[in-house]
Amino acid sequence: MTLGALFHQMPWSDFDALARMDGDTSMVRRLRRAERSRRKLLLHGLSETSAKSPELFGPMPPLDVVLELFARVEDASPSAFDRLLAHPYTGSWAGYTTRLLRNGMDGVCPLWVHLGHLHAIAAAAAIRAGLDFEIAVPMWGENAVLPSLGVARLRSSAPFSVAVVRGGGGTCTVANEAAVVRLPDPLDTDGPGWWALRHRSVVVGRSRFSVCLDDLDPYRGLYEPVPSQRLDGVEHDAWRRLLDEAWQLLVEAVPDLARILAIGLNSLVPAPLVPFRSVSASTGEAFGSAVVGRPPDGAELAATLVHEFQHIVLGGILHLVQLYDDDPRERIYVPWRDDPRPLRGALQGVYAFAGVSAFWRALATARGGAFARRAMFEFAYWRGQTWHTFSALRDDETLTAAGRRFLTGIGDVLGPWQNEPIPEDVAELAAAATADHRAGWRIRHMRPDPSVVTKLVNAWRSGRSRPPATAAHTDLPPTPVPDGSWSKSRADLMRLNLSGADLESLWQTVPDATPADFAYASGRFADAAHDYRAELRADPDRPASLVGLGLALAATGQDPASRALLHCPELVRAVHRVLRHAPGRVPTPEHLASWIGQVVSGQSPST
Repeated sequence: MTLGALFHQMPWSDFDALARMDGDTSMVRRLRRAERSRRKLLLHGLSETSAKSPELFGPMPPLDVVLELFARVEDASPSAFDRLLAHPYTGSWAGYTTRLLRNGMDGVCPLWVHLGHLHAIAAAAAIRAGLDFEIAVPMWGENAVLPSLGVARLRSSAPFSVAVVRGGGGTCTVANEAAVVRLPDPLDTDGPGWWALRHRSVVVGRSRFSVCLDDLDPYRGLYEPVPSQRLDGVEHDAWRRLLDEAWQLLVEAVPDLARILAIGLNSLVPAPLVPFRSVSASTGEAFGSAVVGRPPDGAELAATLVHEFQHIVLGGILHLVQLYDDDPRERIYVPWRDDPRPLRGALQGVYAFAGVSAFWRALATARGGAFARRAMFEFAYWRGQTWHTFSALRDDETLTAAGRRFLTGIGDVLGPWQNEPIPEDVAELAAAATADHRAGWRIRHMRPDPSVVTKLVNAWRSGRSRPPATAAHTDLPPTPVPDGSWSKSRADLMRLNLSGADLESLWQTVPDATPADFAYASGRFADAAHDYRAELRADPDRPASLVGLGLALAATGQDPASRALLHCPELVRAVHRVLRHAPGRVPTPEHLASWIGQVVSGQSPST
């Protein structure tokens, strides 16, 4: 039995192996072939739709000119044609432009520029095929982009204009009325007026990873085109070093995964460093590519590459198999975001972070010392958090039979990991980071039932020693609109401390960190509780202070206040808001939490 469309079918054996992260290179190559066919269909659809309105091409040559050149390329060099189809941003361009045509919109520039990118794709394919040809391509400012090759830089005062690409006799030029750029030989080197697309190949033993660092293609962005923006030499060298480190760690820790990752991920869009954040993203339309913020070290980059590769694989699977019915409701807690997610986003994250867990798990064994402790912490944190979200998804009514089968495969791997031993102190740190994020999510995205809040307010005012037994429960769904801001500083400080960094000198560099957070991350829990109380006197509504107090109290022993502040902080805050805006004695948030906490269980909160 097979899955998928008529010409691209996925055997159940492939499906199950990929779910269990046990795929091989042939499976990823089959996904790639399916993506090329999908793009071919998109190109055909774009051509048919745009041919009905030739005026949409503006100053560009008519569609027939482009199609004739494509036919020549495919006849002379099928591999050159396939290479342009496989280029990740051919997919993102085709999807973006299809939506513009469907909705009758221009996008970030005139529609003819987007449609004219087809001419640029054809030009790049013709250059690769070594043809004699001439074709006009659009210019973005001073840039004439040749996808998968580079950018010709020509003087121009217009925001969008036209250049002409000519090939013949072993040479190629790009020209407008102001200048002519002769493309260098080889094309992957910079030259006068030419920025080449830069690549990095890393070899460890018999394992090779070749990836392009694309800072040029306008369709490399996630949602809409972005200008070409050349990385400076220092930044480029930093990326080269990080890729070397990351590939060494991947081959060392997860050699089988590294082998197929090298087939599925071949383009990175370098984004700026965001301190204390691992920023990355990808889209199903750009199979093989990911946008990645420069990480602090090779280990973080390795984990990010695994994370994005998992997204790429699942994106390819979703183009062949329906795993769920569309449900846009933002309703599911996920530990990798601070807002509730629809099922599609939660499923993507479960698969991605199952891969991240696998990497850190293997690295903890492959390396020793502080490196191993960091890896064990990340493994402990992500295995538990991913399992939590997995458990919320596996019986979801919107999953198809294939979706449930896919999740079962993930669970077959994730489940046994939950009981693997972790050093006690590391496990405690991971549990604290987990409680921090879940409570922070709850206080911002869960809304207590107003009738429950009223019942608690009345019980408090009447002087009852205990609140009603059912008062700590709520059945209302989460809302994507956050109530207050959130700080990730405690988790950042815990990771810094775990790495052996000098927390005393570095804690103030962590965004939003307070003295209370520093005290907590340093293990001075009584000091932290004292400082969080001071923060709450200044602002009793601050989510990070309420949750921080709960963490500090929990670290000094089980306490009713900590239970309430970690398991239903939104309820504590809602009741306190009413009490402090009404006549009568106003308790401190801690006092109120201690009262509510008498009827709160100590089990992990759920959504």
